[in-house]
Amino acid sequence: MAKKRPQTKAARPQPQLTDGEIPVVGAREPCPCNSGRRYKACHGRAAAHAVTELVQRPFEGLPGECDWVALRELVPAATAPLHLKDGLPEGVPSVTLATVLPMAWPALRRDDGSVLLALQNDTSSGDLSRDLADTLQRALTAQPGSPVAAQRVPAEGPRLQDLLDTSAGFEPVVHTGFEFWVPESAEGASAEVSASLERANEAAIPTVKLPGVDAAYWCETPEKNHLRWVMPHPEEQLLDALARLHAAGTSSLGESTRLVGSFRAHGLMVPVWDLPSAMSAKECEQPAAEFAERLAGALAADAPLTADERRARSGLTNRQVTLS
Repeated sequence: MAKKRPQTKAARPQPQLTDGEIPVVGAREPCPCNSGRRYKACHGRAAAHAVTELVQRPFEGLPGECDWVALRELVPAATAPLHLKDGLPEGVPSVTLATVLPMAWPALRRDDGSVLLALQNDTSSGDLSRDLADTLQRALTAQPGSPVAAQRVPAEGPRLQDLLDTSAGFEPVVHTGFEFWVPESAEGASAEVSASLERANEAAIPTVKLPGVDAAYWCETPEKNHLRWVMPHPEEQLLDALARLHAAGTSSLGESTRLVGSFRAHGLMVPVWDLPSAMSAKECEQPAAEFAERLAGALAADAPLTADERRARSGLTNRQVTLS
């Protein structure tokens, strides 16, 4: 029988690292834990699962969840002050959420130390809240006057719900353009920021947040105007309620308006109405408030849907578009 060869130094098993010490490497590279397997078949498996696992409602539990969804998916230019659970760090006078920032920066630490956090950027995992929290934490410690770069977010880490004061309100301010990028105290923007500002302003769709109802946004397009309204109700319940109103002929917002369908975004439904191009945001306020009352009544109904209501529901379901 052949003698067993002694292991060489290279062949001897190396002590394995603990999970907290294992860096991220390429999927086909040897796993840094020294297991002898490729990273994708070892510790990369958990990392890949963390990246692909989708959190359906990333803003659930935050004040103004519906407005978070609207600013992420529907509103071109808006800001909202953010309140941190542990207060502002020394040297950070304010933290502000913004829909987008110049050059698609994930965040920016201004010269005065204030922080802007962008909401509409691409993210690296399936949990938008965790991605934004990671960016926010890095922005709070960034050098003043510098943007924060995108990076792969660790599988474990705090979410916005852990960092923000959930007892504080959430009050978005919709802007006509992106001039908020440049603080009033600044002498002027760089040529790169100015060019980005000009492009963003040209592409922005005029948008107004309706007062008196939650998370309803009027917008103007060349052919017709629209009302896009993010609603917090469970999807099945909301579809039933909208079907009841649609079958009864009370789902519109007045003459020449109609409920045309809905978006599905971050776990919430966003009904959409077509409006005449002459109907301003101001003229939409009262019809929207009256619709909210009708919807509340339809949501409270518990009788089975009639045949007409089932047909209306089927039509609404067929006109749903998923944004995220």
